[in-house]
Amino acid sequence: MNDIIIQNIGALILPKKTEGPLKGEALDELKIVNNGTVVVKDGKVVYSGEYSEAYEAKEIIDASNKVVSPGLVDAHTHLVFGGSREHEMALKQQGVSYLDILKQGGGILSTVASTRQSTEAELYEKSKKEMVRMIQFGTTTVEAKSGYGLDKETELKQLNVAHQLDQDMPMRMKHTFLGPHAVPKEAKDNATFLQEMIDLLDDVKDKADFADIFCETGVFTIEESRRYMQAAKEKGLKVKIHADEIDPLGGLGLAIEEGAISADHLVASSEADKQALSNSDTVAVLLPGTTFYLGKDQYADARGMIANNGAIAIATDFNPGSCVTDNLQLVMSIAALKLKLTPNEIWNAVTVNAAKAIDVEAGTIEAGDQADIVVWDIPNHEYLPYHYGVNHAEVVIINGKKVYQNTGLLNVT
Repeated sequence: MNDIIIQNIGALILPKKTEGPLKGEALDELKIVNNGTVVVKDGKVVYSGEYSEAYEAKEIIDASNKVVSPGLVDAHTHLVFGGSREHEMALKQQGVSYLDILKQGGGILSTVASTRQSTEAELYEKSKKEMVRMIQFGTTTVEAKSGYGLDKETELKQLNVAHQLDQDMPMRMKHTFLGPHAVPKEAKDNATFLQEMIDLLDDVKDKADFADIFCETGVFTIEESRRYMQAAKEKGLKVKIHADEIDPLGGLGLAIEEGAISADHLVASSEADKQALSNSDTVAVLLPGTTFYLGKDQYADARGMIANNGAIAIATDFNPGSCVTDNLQLVMSIAALKLKLTPNEIWNAVTVNAAKAIDVEAGTIEAGDQADIVVWDIPNHEYLPYHYGVNHAEVVIINGKKVYQNTGLLNVT
């Protein structure tokens, strides 16, 4: 007897399973099955496709006039941190730039102070609440970065909290060490601090899947970033990079040269670097929610990257300063409005390609896959990015178990 059958599915979204990420025009190819069926047993997908009555199960979910998709994959978050920075919103409204806020001791450095002061228990409870909201919005896999410690004790504390969440919560996780996220006030200079973070790689290599660095004006240069990425690879870590968020330093090009699994942000990437994506499987993880929240007009050139046969993914960049949302659905809408992505491209960008950006087997619901599935209360797959700012997730299944169900208001007549 199977565990769950999702039956009478109005539109079943079946992204294509590939060895590498979907690139260029392939990103707009998405299989949609009308009147579909999905069967789940022992945490795995047994069948997904056209309507079938060949199976029995303990529970049947009627998805008539609804959409079913793989669980969403959020490939870039700063999940574990202390404090909050709502007071900075007024500064931003006055036109104070992020780099100027950073110079004043705000920005990342403000969160660093709060994270250093927080206990593991406090960080755990705060992060757990965010994970619950992510699940409610249909995210079933998440990447979590450190980077708000900038010292050995706190970076390890963040990673420990993330691993405890990984054990306790149903959501699948990947872990990233982002020690060189900023330069702390107490640092002698950039070079000395960067060496401290390189030395720390020995302590984090068994706690992290990836090593990341913030390559940007006032933080770390291309050469410093190259040095760190090469050191991380020597320790067996795959590498990522926060690149070209504000200035076109060439971080995307560096990511491609170093074989990074992803390069993230890329608002200011050069034409030459975008063209180089055509010969690379490095995934360009775009974070349009950040650009939106910061009130900027220039968004990452998603259409140009796709035209150059690049692979793109979309993520929230959930963090306390520049994108304070757990709602990947909202970011999907911003991707439609500001990045000019099609619904097909968006769904692929938050499932299969997002999974490639964090090296996890997720984003598809073919036979044998882990059953991470969302039932959406929407009439078709185009509707979600169209109707923005609300939660369309009705049922969330992770590893074959229902972990969330929106049953509507209680005691309302």
